[in-house]
Amino acid sequence: DMSLAEVNSFSPSMPISPSSMINQYKFEDEPELRDLFITVDDPESHITAIETFITYRVVTKTSRGEFDSSEYEVRRRYQDFLWLKSKLEEAHPTLIIPPLPEKFIMKGMVERFSDEFIETRRKALHKFLNRIADHPTLTFNEDFKIFLTAQAWELSSHKKQGPSLLSRMGQTVRAVASSVRGGVKNRPEMFTEMNDYMETFSQKINVLDKIAHRIYKEEREYCNEMKEYGPIYTLWSASEEDTADSLKRVASCIDKCCKATEKRMAGLSENLLPILHEYVLYSEILVGVLKRRDQIQGELDSKVDALANKKAEKDLFSEEIGKLEDKVECANNALKADWERWKQNMQCDMRSTFTNVAENNLHYYEECLATWESFLASQRVDLHVEENSEDRP
Repeated sequence: DMSLAEVNSFSPSMPISPSSMINQYKFEDEPELRDLFITVDDPESHITAIETFITYRVVTKTSRGEFDSSEYEVRRRYQDFLWLKSKLEEAHPTLIIPPLPEKFIMKGMVERFSDEFIETRRKALHKFLNRIADHPTLTFNEDFKIFLTAQAWELSSHKKQGPSLLSRMGQTVRAVASSVRGGVKNRPEMFTEMNDYMETFSQKINVLDKIAHRIYKEEREYCNEMKEYGPIYTLWSASEEDTADSLKRVASCIDKCCKATEKRMAGLSENLLPILHEYVLYSEILVGVLKRRDQIQGELDSKVDALANKKAEKDLFSEEIGKLEDKVECANNALKADWERWKQNMQCDMRSTFTNVAENNLHYYEECLATWESFLASQRVDLHVEENSEDRP
């Protein structure tokens, strides 16, 4: 959301090549204040009689005093990440918990347990943990610390201490039932604006995500056709003595453009597609967070109505209302702070992603243009040589 004035504020003496322009959009790095560094790597396949699954190595380095050691190394599977996310949502219902990649990948993109799928998931899990580590509140969550430090048997034991499945289902049913009863009467204006914003954002980001995947699919089909297209010129040159050289050069140009297209596709799959889809998931998470905030507000509203109707002891209800008012205020303050933080991160991610895509597109078209211009130049030279040879007596 950089203004036109900001864009035009570059020094007149500044070069305007794509590479130099792109640097003007980069955010300056924040001061290095981190004391928790996490890496997710080294995926391993595990095949049992019951299931096949992947575990990932999680390496943590820290200088925090609450940790017993400065470095930890554990192995975690996808279900462990799901457990951590659910515990964070349970402990912080109105904070924006980073999204996890879905359990199953989008149909038609990559096969489950292929190298591409595993690497895509590894990157997403790495980002998930580091977003939590960078969060001012979530980073100090006790379950997060246990996830990073406990050995497999310790984590399994800790999981069993949590609420039962039926209890969690009951909480979910009550939350859904509460959200369906109707709109919140006393919702502050800013949270209504948040709901409206997320409705628009969700619609737009989902459209962008679908179109980006369609473009990627079309680029892949185009690249595959070029791989068939180029060799035809090479085969044709074998039977055309007079134009053999030109045909071979066309084949070479197509091959170079094909390789450039593959590089652009790699940029799309590594930079654009994951970010867009991550914010599709974020939009779903934020809708859930706003509903949980409304649920807390709804509990307060129902108690206030009950007190007004004198359905119970006034003193008892006054005490409950006081506790609920504190709960609503805490929920509102937590969400407001996290909302601003999320929007800043989202704008930074989007700006960085779109400028990277623009830079990759510039390089792609410049490379293809230079390839075909070189071919045209060679043909003019050949034509000039032929004309000169014909003019000789």
